[in-house]
Amino acid sequence: MDFFNELTSQGRRALVDATSFGAIERSSPWSPDVDAELRHAMPDLFDRFPINWPWTPVKPIDPALHSVWILDNTAFRDSNSGWKAEFVAAYFIKNSGKDVSRVVSTILDFVDLKADDVTRQRVAKRLQPFVDTVLPKRTIDVSVDGKARLELGPSSQSGISSKVYDLEMQPSAPAVQTAALDLPPPFGLPATTHFAAPIGWAILSDIDDTIKVTQTPSPVGVLTNTFCVETPQPIPGMPELYAHLNKLLAAKNPNDESPPFFYLSASPYNLYPFLRTFLTTNYPSGTTILRDASWQNLGGLITSLSQGTNEYKTDRITKVHSWLPGRKFILIGDSTQSDPEAYGNAARAFPEWVGAIFIRKVTGIAEMNENEKNSSVRFEKAFKGVDRRLWYVFEKPGEVAERIEGMMGGS
Repeated sequence: MDFFNELTSQGRRALVDATSFGAIERSSPWSPDVDAELRHAMPDLFDRFPINWPWTPVKPIDPALHSVWILDNTAFRDSNSGWKAEFVAAYFIKNSGKDVSRVVSTILDFVDLKADDVTRQRVAKRLQPFVDTVLPKRTIDVSVDGKARLELGPSSQSGISSKVYDLEMQPSAPAVQTAALDLPPPFGLPATTHFAAPIGWAILSDIDDTIKVTQTPSPVGVLTNTFCVETPQPIPGMPELYAHLNKLLAAKNPNDESPPFFYLSASPYNLYPFLRTFLTTNYPSGTTILRDASWQNLGGLITSLSQGTNEYKTDRITKVHSWLPGRKFILIGDSTQSDPEAYGNAARAFPEWVGAIFIRKVTGIAEMNENEKNSSVRFEKAFKGVDRRLWYVFEKPGEVAERIEGMMGGS
Protein backbone atom coordinates (compact mmCIF):
# COMPACT_ATOMS: atom_id res chain seq x y z
CA MET A 1 0.00 0.00 0.00
CA ASP A 2 2.84 2.41 0.82
CA PHE A 3 4.39 1.69 -2.58
CA PHE A 4 1.07 2.36 -4.31
CA ASN A 5 0.57 5.61 -2.41
CA GLU A 6 4.10 6.74 -3.25
CA LEU A 7 3.55 5.89 -6.92
CA THR A 8 0.27 7.80 -6.94
CA SER A 9 1.87 10.83 -5.27
CA GLN A 10 4.77 10.84 -7.71
CA GLY A 11 2.35 10.55 -10.63
CA ARG A 12 0.28 13.44 -9.34
CA ARG A 13 3.38 15.58 -8.91
CA ALA A 14 4.43 14.82 -12.50
CA LEU A 15 0.96 15.81 -13.76
CA VAL A 16 1.03 19.06 -11.77
CA ASP A 17 4.44 19.89 -13.23
CA ALA A 18 3.30 18.99 -16.76
CA THR A 19 0.10 21.05 -16.67
CA SER A 20 1.82 24.10 -15.13
CA PHE A 21 4.38 24.33 -17.97
CA GLY A 22 6.94 25.71 -15.52
CA ALA A 23 4.59 28.43 -14.25
CA ILE A 24 5.05 27.36 -10.61
CA GLU A 25 8.79 28.01 -10.76
CA ARG A 26 8.35 31.23 -12.75
CA SER A 27 5.86 32.58 -10.21
CA SER A 28 8.30 31.85 -7.34
CA PRO A 29 11.67 33.10 -8.60
CA TRP A 30 13.22 33.22 -5.13
CA SER A 31 12.16 29.73 -4.06
CA PRO A 32 15.26 27.57 -3.38
CA ASP A 33 15.74 23.95 -4.37
CA VAL A 34 15.70 21.24 -1.70
CA ASP A 35 18.75 18.97 -1.80
CA ALA A 36 18.28 15.22 -1.96
CA GLU A 37 19.45 14.48 1.60
CA LEU A 38 17.07 16.99 3.15
CA ARG A 39 14.22 15.94 0.86
CA HIS A 40 14.67 12.38 2.07
CA ALA A 41 14.57 13.44 5.73
CA MET A 42 11.58 15.77 5.44
CA PRO A 43 8.00 14.92 4.37
CA ASP A 44 6.80 15.56 0.84
CA LEU A 45 3.95 18.03 0.31
CA PHE A 46 2.75 16.95 -3.12
CA ASP A 47 -0.81 18.13 -2.50
CA ARG A 48 0.27 21.80 -2.14
CA PHE A 49 -0.24 22.47 -5.83
CA PRO A 50 -3.45 21.53 -7.68
CA ILE A 51 -3.72 20.16 -11.18
CA ASN A 52 -4.48 23.36 -13.05
CA TRP A 53 -5.18 23.17 -16.76
CA PRO A 54 -4.01 26.05 -18.99
CA TRP A 55 -7.58 26.74 -20.08
CA THR A 56 -8.92 27.04 -16.53
CA PRO A 57 -10.60 30.48 -16.35
CA VAL A 58 -9.91 33.14 -13.73
CA LYS A 59 -12.66 33.24 -11.10
CA PRO A 60 -13.45 35.07 -7.84
CA ILE A 61 -12.77 33.15 -4.64
CA ASP A 62 -15.59 31.14 -3.10
CA PRO A 63 -16.08 32.23 0.54
CA ALA A 64 -17.47 28.81 1.42
CA LEU A 65 -14.41 26.93 0.16
CA HIS A 66 -11.42 29.26 0.21
CA SER A 67 -9.29 31.28 2.60
CA VAL A 68 -7.19 34.32 1.75
CA TRP A 69 -4.50 36.22 3.64
CA ILE A 70 -3.87 39.85 2.77
CA LEU A 71 -0.41 40.79 3.96
CA ASP A 72 0.24 44.03 5.85
CA ASN A 73 1.66 46.67 3.53
CA THR A 74 2.92 50.24 3.27
CA ALA A 75 1.48 52.85 0.91
CA PHE A 76 3.82 55.39 -0.66
CA ARG A 77 3.72 58.42 -2.92
CA ASP A 78 5.92 61.10 -4.42
CA SER A 79 5.22 64.80 -4.57
CA ASN A 80 3.46 64.50 -7.94
CA SER A 81 1.23 61.48 -7.43
CA GLY A 82 -1.36 59.98 -5.15
CA TRP A 83 -1.03 57.03 -2.83
CA LYS A 84 0.04 53.63 -4.16
CA ALA A 85 0.66 50.32 -2.45
CA GLU A 86 1.72 46.80 -3.30
CA PHE A 87 -0.92 44.33 -2.18
CA VAL A 88 0.20 40.74 -1.65
CA ALA A 89 -2.39 38.03 -1.01
CA ALA A 90 -2.14 34.26 -0.47
CA TYR A 91 -5.00 32.00 -1.58
CA PHE A 92 -5.79 28.51 -0.22
CA ILE A 93 -8.48 25.86 -0.26
CA LYS A 94 -9.76 25.70 3.32
CA ASN A 95 -8.40 22.81 5.40
CA SER A 96 -7.44 20.89 2.28
CA GLY A 97 -4.14 19.51 3.56
CA LYS A 98 -4.08 15.73 3.74
CA ASP A 99 -2.42 13.48 6.26
CA VAL A 100 -1.25 16.30 8.52
CA SER A 101 -0.63 13.81 11.33
CA ARG A 102 2.05 12.11 9.22
CA VAL A 103 3.89 15.41 8.73
CA VAL A 104 3.55 16.20 12.45
CA SER A 105 5.06 12.84 13.39
CA THR A 106 7.96 13.32 10.97
CA ILE A 107 8.83 16.70 12.50
CA LEU A 108 8.59 15.45 16.08
CA ASP A 109 10.81 12.48 15.23
CA PHE A 110 13.33 14.76 13.50
CA VAL A 111 13.66 17.05 16.53
CA ASP A 112 13.47 14.06 18.90
CA LEU A 113 10.55 15.46 20.90
CA LYS A 114 8.11 13.32 22.86
CA ALA A 115 5.03 15.47 22.47
CA ASP A 116 1.72 15.45 24.29
CA ASP A 117 -1.62 16.03 22.53
CA VAL A 118 -1.49 19.80 23.11
CA THR A 119 1.91 20.06 21.42
CA ARG A 120 0.78 17.88 18.53
CA GLN A 121 -2.24 20.12 17.98
CA ARG A 122 -0.03 23.20 18.03
CA VAL A 123 2.37 21.70 15.48
CA ALA A 124 -0.55 20.65 13.28
CA LYS A 125 -2.05 24.15 13.36
CA ARG A 126 1.22 25.79 12.33
CA LEU A 127 1.75 23.18 9.63
CA GLN A 128 -1.67 23.67 8.06
CA PRO A 129 -0.56 26.47 5.68
CA PHE A 130 2.23 24.21 4.41
CA VAL A 131 -0.08 21.36 3.51
CA ASP A 132 -3.21 23.21 2.35
CA THR A 133 -3.63 23.33 -1.42
CA VAL A 134 -2.84 26.72 -2.95
CA LEU A 135 -5.33 28.36 -5.25
CA PRO A 136 -4.27 29.67 -8.69
CA LYS A 137 -6.28 31.93 -11.00
CA ARG A 138 -8.48 33.49 -8.34
CA THR A 139 -9.38 37.07 -7.47
CA ILE A 140 -10.72 38.75 -4.36
CA ASP A 141 -12.32 42.15 -3.73
CA VAL A 142 -10.96 44.18 -0.83
CA SER A 143 -11.78 47.48 0.80
CA VAL A 144 -9.06 49.88 1.98
CA ASP A 145 -10.19 52.05 4.89
CA GLY A 146 -13.78 51.59 3.73
CA LYS A 147 -12.96 53.97 0.86
CA ALA A 148 -11.03 52.34 -1.97
CA ARG A 149 -12.30 49.09 -3.45
CA LEU A 150 -9.78 46.92 -5.30
CA GLU A 151 -9.83 43.59 -7.07
CA LEU A 152 -6.68 41.68 -6.15
CA GLY A 153 -5.33 38.96 -8.39
CA PRO A 154 -5.45 36.79 -10.27
CA SER A 155 -3.30 34.52 -8.11
CA SER A 156 -0.30 32.82 -9.65
CA GLN A 157 0.40 29.10 -9.92
CA SER A 158 1.90 29.40 -6.43
CA GLY A 159 -1.35 30.82 -5.05
CA ILE A 160 0.03 34.35 -4.62
CA SER A 161 -1.01 37.66 -6.13
CA SER A 162 1.24 40.71 -5.96
CA LYS A 163 0.68 44.04 -7.68
CA VAL A 164 1.00 47.79 -7.03
CA TYR A 165 -2.38 49.57 -7.10
CA ASP A 166 -3.35 53.25 -7.23
CA LEU A 167 -5.49 53.93 -4.16
CA GLU A 168 -7.18 57.19 -5.25
CA MET A 169 -8.07 58.07 -1.66
CA GLN A 170 -6.92 59.95 1.40
CA PRO A 171 -6.55 57.75 4.50
CA SER A 172 -8.46 58.50 7.68
CA ALA A 173 -5.39 57.63 9.81
CA PRO A 174 -1.67 56.79 9.38
CA ALA A 175 -2.63 53.10 9.47
CA VAL A 176 -5.95 51.70 8.24
CA GLN A 177 -7.48 48.28 7.69
CA THR A 178 -7.62 46.51 4.35
CA ALA A 179 -10.22 43.76 4.52
CA ALA A 180 -11.59 41.16 2.14
CA LEU A 181 -15.20 41.71 1.18
CA ASP A 182 -17.58 38.83 1.91
CA LEU A 183 -14.86 36.73 3.56
CA PRO A 184 -14.86 37.19 7.35
CA PRO A 185 -11.95 36.20 9.65
CA PRO A 186 -10.36 33.77 10.16
CA PHE A 187 -10.73 32.74 6.50
CA GLY A 188 -10.17 36.28 5.28
CA LEU A 189 -7.13 37.53 7.21
CA PRO A 190 -7.27 41.36 7.04
CA ALA A 191 -4.25 43.59 6.68
CA THR A 192 -3.02 46.85 8.09
CA THR A 193 -2.06 49.37 5.42
CA HIS A 194 0.42 51.98 6.65
CA PHE A 195 0.83 55.31 4.87
CA ALA A 196 4.42 56.59 4.69
CA ALA A 197 5.36 60.10 3.58
CA PRO A 198 8.19 60.41 1.04
CA ILE A 199 10.79 61.70 3.52
CA GLY A 200 11.93 60.85 7.03
CA TRP A 201 13.56 57.93 8.83
CA ALA A 202 12.57 54.28 8.36
CA ILE A 203 13.75 50.85 9.54
CA LEU A 204 14.28 47.64 7.60
CA SER A 205 14.93 44.62 9.80
CA ASP A 206 15.57 40.94 9.41
CA ILE A 207 13.48 38.64 11.62
CA ASP A 208 15.16 35.27 12.26
CA ASP A 209 17.96 35.53 14.83
CA THR A 210 17.88 39.32 14.59
CA ILE A 211 14.71 39.90 16.58
CA LYS A 212 13.36 36.32 16.97
CA VAL A 213 15.06 33.18 18.25
CA THR A 214 15.14 30.75 15.30
CA GLN A 215 18.63 29.20 15.29
CA THR A 216 18.78 29.45 11.51
CA PRO A 217 21.97 27.37 11.03
CA SER A 218 20.36 24.40 12.82
CA PRO A 219 17.61 22.38 11.06
CA VAL A 220 16.48 21.07 14.45
CA GLY A 221 16.48 24.60 15.82
CA VAL A 222 14.44 25.94 12.90
CA LEU A 223 11.79 23.24 13.21
CA THR A 224 11.64 23.45 17.01
CA ASN A 225 11.34 27.23 17.16
CA THR A 226 8.85 27.34 14.28
CA PHE A 227 6.48 24.50 15.04
CA CYS A 228 7.06 23.12 18.54
CA VAL A 229 7.60 25.95 21.01
CA GLU A 230 4.47 27.24 22.68
CA THR A 231 5.47 30.88 22.27
CA PRO A 232 8.22 32.06 19.89
CA GLN A 233 10.84 34.02 21.79
CA PRO A 234 12.17 37.46 20.90
CA ILE A 235 15.90 38.11 21.13
CA PRO A 236 16.39 39.59 24.64
CA GLY A 237 16.41 43.37 24.60
CA MET A 238 15.30 43.77 20.98
CA PRO A 239 11.61 44.57 21.66
CA GLU A 240 12.72 47.35 24.01
CA LEU A 241 15.23 48.58 21.43
CA TYR A 242 12.64 48.76 18.63
CA ALA A 243 10.13 50.52 20.88
CA HIS A 244 12.82 53.05 21.74
CA LEU A 245 13.79 53.52 18.07
CA ASN A 246 10.15 53.95 17.12
CA LYS A 247 9.84 56.83 19.59
CA LEU A 248 13.26 58.30 18.86
CA LEU A 249 12.87 58.38 15.07
CA ALA A 250 9.28 59.64 15.25
CA ALA A 251 10.59 62.72 17.04
CA LYS A 252 12.94 63.35 14.10
CA ASN A 253 10.35 62.70 11.36
CA PRO A 254 8.03 65.36 9.91
CA ASN A 255 4.82 65.70 11.95
CA ASP A 256 6.24 63.24 14.53
CA GLU A 257 5.34 60.40 12.18
CA SER A 258 6.25 56.93 13.42
CA PRO A 259 8.91 55.46 11.14
CA PRO A 260 7.69 52.78 8.75
CA PHE A 261 9.05 49.35 9.69
CA PHE A 262 9.80 46.71 7.06
CA TYR A 263 10.46 43.18 8.31
CA LEU A 264 12.36 41.39 5.56
CA SER A 265 12.70 37.65 6.09
CA ALA A 266 13.85 34.67 4.04
CA SER A 267 11.11 32.61 5.72
CA PRO A 268 8.40 31.37 3.33
CA TYR A 269 5.05 33.13 3.15
CA ASN A 270 3.35 30.07 4.68
CA LEU A 271 4.59 31.37 8.05
CA TYR A 272 2.88 34.74 7.69
CA PRO A 273 0.14 34.30 10.37
CA PHE A 274 2.67 32.83 12.80
CA LEU A 275 5.17 35.65 12.24
CA ARG A 276 2.52 38.36 12.18
CA THR A 277 1.29 37.31 15.62
CA PHE A 278 4.86 37.28 16.91
CA LEU A 279 5.63 40.71 15.49
CA THR A 280 2.44 42.43 16.65
CA THR A 281 3.03 41.03 20.16
CA ASN A 282 6.63 42.21 20.43
CA TYR A 283 7.46 44.89 17.87
CA PRO A 284 6.12 48.00 16.12
CA SER A 285 3.58 47.30 13.41
CA GLY A 286 4.96 47.20 9.89
CA THR A 287 5.18 45.44 6.54
CA THR A 288 6.40 41.83 6.50
CA ILE A 289 8.14 40.70 3.30
CA LEU A 290 8.45 36.92 2.91
CA ARG A 291 9.89 34.51 0.39
CA ASP A 292 8.18 32.61 -2.43
CA ALA A 293 7.69 28.88 -2.02
CA SER A 294 7.45 26.52 -5.00
CA TRP A 295 8.96 23.52 -3.22
CA GLN A 296 6.91 20.38 -2.56
CA ASN A 297 8.87 19.13 0.44
CA LEU A 298 9.02 20.63 3.94
CA GLY A 299 12.79 20.78 3.63
CA GLY A 300 12.12 23.94 1.63
CA LEU A 301 11.53 25.77 4.93
CA ILE A 302 15.12 25.07 5.97
CA THR A 303 16.68 25.83 2.58
CA SER A 304 14.71 29.10 2.39
CA LEU A 305 16.67 30.32 5.39
CA SER A 306 20.06 29.28 4.07
CA GLN A 307 20.18 29.37 0.26
CA GLY A 308 20.16 32.38 -2.04
CA THR A 309 19.33 34.80 0.76
CA ASN A 310 21.77 37.47 -0.42
CA GLU A 311 20.24 37.72 -3.89
CA TYR A 312 16.68 37.52 -2.55
CA LYS A 313 17.16 40.23 0.08
CA THR A 314 19.07 42.49 -2.30
CA ASP A 315 16.17 42.30 -4.72
CA ARG A 316 13.55 43.03 -2.05
CA ILE A 317 15.57 45.95 -0.64
CA THR A 318 15.79 47.41 -4.14
CA LYS A 319 12.00 47.22 -4.35
CA VAL A 320 11.56 49.01 -1.01
CA HIS A 321 13.96 51.70 -2.22
CA SER A 322 11.81 52.22 -5.33
CA TRP A 323 8.82 52.92 -3.07
CA LEU A 324 10.53 55.33 -0.68
CA PRO A 325 13.70 56.66 -2.36
CA GLY A 326 13.65 59.89 -0.34
CA ARG A 327 13.72 58.16 3.04
CA LYS A 328 16.77 57.45 5.18
CA PHE A 329 16.84 53.78 6.25
CA ILE A 330 18.43 52.01 9.19
CA LEU A 331 19.13 48.37 8.28
CA ILE A 332 19.31 45.80 11.09
CA GLY A 333 20.27 42.16 10.62
CA ASP A 334 22.48 39.37 11.97
CA SER A 335 25.46 37.23 11.08
CA THR A 336 23.75 33.86 10.54
CA GLN A 337 22.55 34.45 6.96
CA SER A 338 23.63 36.95 4.30
CA ASP A 339 22.45 40.18 5.90
CA PRO A 340 25.92 41.79 5.85
CA GLU A 341 26.33 41.04 2.15
CA ALA A 342 22.81 42.20 1.19
CA TYR A 343 23.07 45.36 3.28
CA GLY A 344 26.49 46.08 1.83
CA ASN A 345 24.98 45.80 -1.65
CA ALA A 346 22.27 48.28 -0.64
CA ALA A 347 24.75 50.77 0.82
CA ARG A 348 26.85 50.73 -2.35
CA ALA A 349 23.82 50.99 -4.64
CA PHE A 350 21.98 53.65 -2.60
CA PRO A 351 24.57 55.51 -0.48
CA GLU A 352 22.23 58.42 0.31
CA TRP A 353 19.40 56.08 1.27
CA VAL A 354 21.17 53.92 3.87
CA GLY A 355 21.72 55.89 7.05
CA ALA A 356 23.17 53.09 9.21
CA ILE A 357 23.67 49.33 9.28
CA PHE A 358 23.69 47.18 12.41
CA ILE A 359 24.60 43.47 12.39
CA ARG A 360 23.94 41.34 15.45
CA LYS A 361 26.81 38.92 16.15
CA VAL A 362 25.11 35.56 16.77
CA THR A 363 26.86 33.00 18.96
CA GLY A 364 26.03 29.75 20.73
CA ILE A 365 24.50 27.74 17.84
CA ALA A 366 26.34 24.43 17.47
CA GLU A 367 25.86 24.10 13.70
CA MET A 368 27.11 27.63 13.03
CA ASN A 369 30.71 28.21 11.99
CA GLU A 370 31.26 31.24 14.24
CA ASN A 371 34.87 31.74 13.17
CA GLU A 372 33.70 32.22 9.59
CA LYS A 373 30.35 33.96 10.12
CA ASN A 374 31.60 36.41 12.76
CA SER A 375 35.05 37.10 11.36
CA SER A 376 36.22 40.65 10.72
CA VAL A 377 37.39 39.45 7.30
CA ARG A 378 33.83 38.56 6.37
CA PHE A 379 32.43 41.90 7.49
CA GLU A 380 35.18 43.92 5.81
CA LYS A 381 34.51 42.06 2.54
CA ALA A 382 30.73 42.46 2.82
CA PHE A 383 31.03 46.21 3.41
CA LYS A 384 33.91 46.89 1.02
CA GLY A 385 33.61 50.44 -0.27
CA VAL A 386 31.12 51.42 2.45
CA ASP A 387 32.03 54.18 4.90
CA ARG A 388 33.32 52.42 8.04
CA ARG A 389 31.27 54.78 10.20
CA LEU A 390 28.07 53.50 8.54
CA TRP A 391 28.12 49.90 9.76
CA TYR A 392 28.51 48.36 13.21
CA VAL A 393 28.55 44.79 14.55
CA PHE A 394 26.86 44.52 17.95
CA GLU A 395 26.22 41.94 20.64
CA LYS A 396 23.92 43.88 22.98
CA PRO A 397 20.88 45.92 21.82
CA GLY A 398 21.96 48.82 24.02
CA GLU A 399 24.92 49.38 21.71
CA VAL A 400 22.52 50.11 18.84
CA ALA A 401 20.45 52.52 20.92
CA GLU A 402 23.55 54.39 22.02
CA ARG A 403 24.89 54.80 18.50
CA ILE A 404 21.57 55.89 17.00
CA GLU A 405 21.06 58.39 19.79
CA GLY A 406 24.47 59.76 18.90
CA MET A 407 23.44 60.00 15.24
CA MET A 408 20.31 61.89 16.20
CA GLY A 409 22.12 64.29 18.49
CA GLY A 410 21.07 62.72 21.81
CA SER A 411 18.04 60.85 23.15
